[in-house]
Amino acid sequence: MKPAPFDWHAPETVDAALALKAAHGEAARFLAGGQSLVPAMNFRVAQPGVLIDLNRVAGLDSLDWLADGSLRVGATVRYRMIERDAAVARRLPLLAEALAEVAHPQIRTRGTLGGNLSHADPASEMPAVMLALGARMELRRASGMREVAARDFFLGPLTTALAEDEMLAAIIIPPLPPDTGTAFLEVARRRGDYAMMGVAALLRRDGAGRCAEARLAFCSAGPTPMAAPVAAASLVGTALTGADIAAAAEAAKAEIEPMGSVQASPAYQRHLAGVLAARALTLAAERAA
Repeated sequence: MKPAPFDWHAPETVDAALALKAAHGEAARFLAGGQSLVPAMNFRVAQPGVLIDLNRVAGLDSLDWLADGSLRVGATVRYRMIERDAAVARRLPLLAEALAEVAHPQIRTRGTLGGNLSHADPASEMPAVMLALGARMELRRASGMREVAARDFFLGPLTTALAEDEMLAAIIIPPLPPDTGTAFLEVARRRGDYAMMGVAALLRRDGAGRCAEARLAFCSAGPTPMAAPVAAASLVGTALTGADIAAAAEAAKAEIEPMGSVQASPAYQRHLAGVLAARALTLAAERAA
């Protein structure tokens, strides 16, 4: 299929892009890599009357390490740019590990983190990873800028906290503290397919080797990327033994809301969540040692 007719604009500044959005309102959509939006347009699931192409906007394609150690990812930075950055693999290994599971190299060459998060597909890996990493979204509008935590950004299937006159300008990922281990695991029918279930885990040990902080987030586990805060909290203060991890993984199964798909029933997704959570937490605990 082909998309419905639309007008195309290619502004060169953020202000010009926001002015176009203000002028056209809900009829307009921002275009970054197009790996989510364009297929939806081809199937006419999305029918914007106006596309505002961000790829010529100065400053949105930068990948910068900030003074506090955070990584700032501009809205049009391609996955492959992040994936090939040796500092990302060293300083944010969870991001690097999960990126390798995103679709195929051709898609990662064109696709963007900003576009993926704005699309807010609950089956996608990156929203869950942003939850686990405690990322913040930098939202721009004509009147200024605000930051929204990842936990508050994803509101429902393909729905975010972006207001009608806002754009996602950048993602800010804070640095990992010392003695932190992370892991990402997923199960898909074929490499590059949407995951039937995926999990991102983060564990930090204190000076005595016990768990000081834990985060656990899932993709393909509900109408949004799903965190499991109760299960994660149960690990704090423990020695992260096999029994501790097994209990947390079992508890996480009760916090998710699997909806099922053509690939997996809700019951099977819940089973996968428990298995993957146990494995990811075990890996994260080993890496935090």
